[in-house]
Amino acid sequence: MAVTLEQAGRWLPLRAFPDRGGLPLFCLPHAGGGASAYRGWLGKVPGVNLLPVQPPGREARLRDAPHQEMASLVGELAGVLTEVAGNRPFAVYGHSLGALVAFETLRELRRQGGDQPVRLFVSGCVAPHRVYDDGPPVAGMSQPEVVQMLRQLGGTPDWLLADPEVLRMILPAVRADFSVKESYSYVAEPALDVPVTVLASTADARAPYELQQSWRELTSADFELHTLTGGHFAVFERSDLTLGYLAAGLRRSLAGTVQQ
Repeated sequence: MAVTLEQAGRWLPLRAFPDRGGLPLFCLPHAGGGASAYRGWLGKVPGVNLLPVQPPGREARLRDAPHQEMASLVGELAGVLTEVAGNRPFAVYGHSLGALVAFETLRELRRQGGDQPVRLFVSGCVAPHRVYDDGPPVAGMSQPEVVQMLRQLGGTPDWLLADPEVLRMILPAVRADFSVKESYSYVAEPALDVPVTVLASTADARAPYELQQSWRELTSADFELHTLTGGHFAVFERSDLTLGYLAAGLRRSLAGTVQQ
């Protein structure tokens, strides 16, 4: 789906117009999350213009209807990446649901004949072709059950979950994002020709370590896996390590691009 630069800017509220001197790194949030999840990372990866992605239905886009299924989401997001990156090299990072969306966005770009990123970073997500039961569908949960699930998962401040008015604003996006995930069905296609870095946590109940290793089967290019001690949001809790892995992976990818 083609988008204008103005439309693309709505997806990138913290950096609507990328610095031409830095490599664009698009960062996709977890289910229910928004661009603010990556605010603390801005300016902390040398030579990189970190671009937190803001899906509709949350934060500054609260009034925009959220996507309910994968195809429409990645169709629009592929247009955003194409418009913003232009002919420049770029990279993509996704956490949890964001990792799955990132993967499918790259496949959508390939179907459209668009450019692929120099590297894909993923964390907190089982490899798309592996089946894993991570709990009952959110679509069938009551509001208290959704809140309890979010508390167990971590990553959402308890004061937000205890405020009825805040819940009224954030739960529609949470439910929509889980609808994207729960209605998703992997379809086999050729492996990506994109280097992949996985940041796997040792105690992630939503994404067991051994099932994150299976991402190596989805790329014909370089693959690396780094381990972080912690749960589902360890990449944010240990952002020093995470940002170091991002910087190192991008250096290797860009060096390989120059050599070619």
